[in-house]
Amino acid sequence: MRLLVVGGGGREHALAAALAADDPTHVLYVAPGNPGTASFATNLSIAADDIDRLADAADAHAIDLVIVGPEVPLAMGLADRLRAEGRHVFGPVAAAAQIESSKAFSKDVMVAAGVPTAASRTFDDLDAALAYVATHPEPLVVKASGLAAGKGAVVCATRAEAVDALRAMMGDHQLGHAGDVVVIEAFLEGEELSVLAITNGRDVRLLPAAQDHKRIGEGDTGPNTGGMGAYTPVAIATPAVLERITQDVLLPTLRELERRGAPFRGVLYAGIMLHPDGTPNVVEFNCRLGDPETEVVLPLVRSGLSALLDAAAKGEPLPKIDLIDAAAVTTVLASAGYPASSSKGDLITLPATLDEGVTIYHAGTALNKDGRLITNGGRVLAVTAVAATFAEAQALSRDTAAAIQFEGKQFRRDIGWREATRVVSR
Repeated sequence: MRLLVVGGGGREHALAAALAADDPTHVLYVAPGNPGTASFATNLSIAADDIDRLADAADAHAIDLVIVGPEVPLAMGLADRLRAEGRHVFGPVAAAAQIESSKAFSKDVMVAAGVPTAASRTFDDLDAALAYVATHPEPLVVKASGLAAGKGAVVCATRAEAVDALRAMMGDHQLGHAGDVVVIEAFLEGEELSVLAITNGRDVRLLPAAQDHKRIGEGDTGPNTGGMGAYTPVAIATPAVLERITQDVLLPTLRELERRGAPFRGVLYAGIMLHPDGTPNVVEFNCRLGDPETEVVLPLVRSGLSALLDAAAKGEPLPKIDLIDAAAVTTVLASAGYPASSSKGDLITLPATLDEGVTIYHAGTALNKDGRLITNGGRVLAVTAVAATFAEAQALSRDTAAAIQFEGKQFRRDIGWREATRVVSR
């Protein structure tokens, strides 16, 4: 097949690499791609949100299937445009992408579908939101309704922290228009799971469940980021738990979206808070593959990925995929100042050789005028290690991350710390 992957981060590098490994005869294009994807695919110098040029590129290169990585082009209607022109697209139309682009819409869908989630209220007026917070039990969560690159949810231990978050979002517009509408939620107890469901709009095929690490600091401290690492498999994601999530969360949501005239084809990402009693509550939905979950999950797919994505895009029955029986850990390396800012232009030195099972995905990199690799974003690289055991994968990922050098490098050495505790206790 002739494939176009839209996006230029670590998720897209991992996605393109997995498709290339699945079938070496694929002709792969990535827009805009990065230095990592350039080693095995053709990069197109087209921004992921340039809808017109992406549509033109799909025509010019006779693309059979477009796979959209980021949420922004989906929210802008890239899938709508391409489907109207007769292209097959792995990714939902804009009406369905609201499941991520509007937290208010997502909550409304969940309530209508009977999907378990935190009690919440939605506000577009700062004073009304502040008045509501004044009587809300602590802790609580404040979320920007719009797209905020993974930084729009603030867990507030106190009402005072919630007031600060509201003033930052709605008063100071620190997240731009994403914070014009906010959702205030009750705090959920439990442990998080990332569940990625490939769907044709009716049925689902689950990828291995993962656990993301959002906070910048070890021990889950500091501000939220786009994700500092992930691991899979997760011991608490038992077959019974995943079946319950499928029946109580994923399928009802898909039915409700279809009822609203917004059928969803692509990957429905469910961020789940699993209560100690086993009850899954939805923290958020995303309309695309997670990042860094993609970097940790796709290396475990031995075969069948291309056929699965193609069938989902066409609304056809979903074939099975063949998975490697192993563990994977991904450690993200971030630039100096992240997540508040990011340093760019710093030289990167990669190890001369990598251990078996280790892959380095490019997320925020570029080449300088001398052709040397430099930092070019907040999250710079993602180091994924696949090994027979979690402990081996964790050590390989951590040690490789430590061996990579660039000025101001930040990374967490404790990715998978909850799983490590479970392993030790067994």
